[in-house]
Amino acid sequence: MKLVVAIIKPFKLDEVRDALTSLGVHGLTVSEVKGYGRQRGHTEIYRGAEYAVSFLPKIKIEVAVASEQVDRVIEAITGAAKTGQIGDGKIFTLPLEHAVRIRTGEADGAAL
Repeated sequence: MKLVVAIIKPFKLDEVRDALTSLGVHGLTVSEVKGYGRQRGHTEIYRGAEYAVSFLPKIKIEVAVASEQVDRVIEAITGAAKTGQIGDGKIFTLPLEHAVRIRTGEADGAAL
């Protein structure tokens, strides 16, 4: 099992969710986060004053999947979240040692 963590632009969330649902991925966790990558934020003008926005709003998606599904999940997220502009995001995969569904006690693959 693997945990796939994706950081994407907020307006791409619905497209990513639809892409994952079409693969049969039914559970995911979404968090609103702030951060920056190579773009290092940007400057904006508000009421005539210029100020720097250091941390940009992003969406963090976490999905636990079977190891065999990881490549398809990454392709689906990449295809749905890509705009071709700087700041599209990143995808990370982490090993997932154990999972338990609290309601039924099912473990590992059955819990996903």
